[in-house]
Amino acid sequence: MPETASWAARLGGDRFLTQALHRSYAVFPAEDADTAPLLSWDDLNSILATHRLDPPRLRLSMDGQAVPVGRYSTPSTNRRGATWNRLHPAQLHAQLAEGASLVVDAIDEIHPPIRAAAEALERFIGTPVQTNVYASWTEQEGFGRHWDDHAVVVVQQYGAKHWRLWEPTRQAPTFRDVEAPQEPEGEPVADFVLHPGDVLYLPRGWWHSVTADQGTESLHLTFGLVAQTGAILLGWLVDELHESSAVRTDVPLHASPTEKAAYLTDLRTAVLTALSDPDLIDHWARSTGTTHFGRPAPSLPYVNSLPPDRSITVRITAARAELTGNPGTGTVTLSAAGTAWDFAERAAPALQILLTGEASTIGELADAAGLKAADMADLLNALVRGQALAVVEASR
Repeated sequence: MPETASWAARLGGDRFLTQALHRSYAVFPAEDADTAPLLSWDDLNSILATHRLDPPRLRLSMDGQAVPVGRYSTPSTNRRGATWNRLHPAQLHAQLAEGASLVVDAIDEIHPPIRAAAEALERFIGTPVQTNVYASWTEQEGFGRHWDDHAVVVVQQYGAKHWRLWEPTRQAPTFRDVEAPQEPEGEPVADFVLHPGDVLYLPRGWWHSVTADQGTESLHLTFGLVAQTGAILLGWLVDELHESSAVRTDVPLHASPTEKAAYLTDLRTAVLTALSDPDLIDHWARSTGTTHFGRPAPSLPYVNSLPPDRSITVRITAARAELTGNPGTGTVTLSAAGTAWDFAERAAPALQILLTGEASTIGELADAAGLKAADMADLLNALVRGQALAVVEASR
């Protein structure tokens, strides 16, 4: 389900965004049992065999404790003195058979189908996304009952996973908090099993216990939604307020009480004026979205510029890029990865195609805008140099 529209349809579109997101858990049963998973067992085997994934990127966990890396890998050193942990398949199998769960963090950085799905979810939700894979073989709990400091979208890939949920015991807990949530009491408020294709949304702070106790191995993906808290909003606002002299002025440590009071009055006025803007959240969302670098990628072999080859395929790498019109100027502005580019209005149809996140050829984009391939290549070169676009298939 890599397309933004697919996530919207799968999760319920605007209704999910306004009624479930950050509010309560939701389970979405599989709609099509024949839908291909984003990650197969063969894919996972290949990743484990061909990547050097040291802890905590790759880890095993049992009963809430990390399994020592020496129990499933052996140190290996090359002739240049570089050392890494080489996975020992037989020892890995033994640990998993005894009840350990396997985790690979940020698998969206390794496996293109998952990366595309993560980018599409980021485009739909409007917040950065990291995807982990979890695999379990027994009813032994890998992590015990716990809560996460970010919301997640779980997609079951193979087998079945038994979930038990308890409501948060502290409102909006964070990783670095002044108080830890207390363990929940009583029976879970939800008890269900996810099967292939099922999707679970779980907000931050919900306690959960997860086991593969259905007599089959389990493989699922967890798309973690980076928390966007008031503290983050205020941090951004402080940077924005540097245009105010009240914020830039030195704190009067050695001034009189009257001068200190006057300073605080000026500072309070600057902050409250900014917080009184009804569009502040929208301004913050646009600013953080269009300055986020997303998932930049190289565009080899084109180290100088893209040739006007209609078959070269490109894809935007900044999931929250934004296109805005400039009335009366004949131009549009594309904002992405911390840069804003002004283009002629006729380029807008091609830019809109890029914003969907789908891969497109230079020829397709040129035809959409009514431009020559050379002109479209020049436009795309600017985005490649700005780390907002990458070649995903070179000239055939």
